[in-house]
Amino acid sequence: MANRYDTGMQTRRQVLGDAHVDRAEANKVTFDAPFQTMITEGAWGTLWSDDTITRRERSMLTLALLAATGNFEEIPMHIRATQNTGAAPQDVLQAFMHVAVYAGVPAANHAIKLAKQTYAELGVEI
Repeated sequence: MANRYDTGMQTRRQVLGDAHVDRAEANKVTFDAPFQTMITEGAWGTLWSDDTITRRERSMLTLALLAATGNFEEIPMHIRATQNTGAAPQDVLQAFMHVAVYAGVPAANHAIKLAKQTYAELGVEI
């Protein structure tokens, strides 16, 4: 790809899906455009586009970090993304079990609750 933005947008679409990215782009205004560019270039164009580890592994790491840091609002989005990254529900559960041991049972418990709700919405049997 010509630059990190283009690479990031391609990776972002592959992981999160066109519908999610299209909604984010439609909601972008002048105020948050620099932020959207930063995450597209940095998170998606650099980190998620690197092939040192698999996207399945990145999903598991991301979900564990979101839960461990209490950033629960992004967990459903990243659970939905596992359909594109190859992380199975059992992988996600293992990530959250690590959260329980290393960051706290309440954080893992809430993350598991969100995962169960999201999988139910997706029609994924767990």
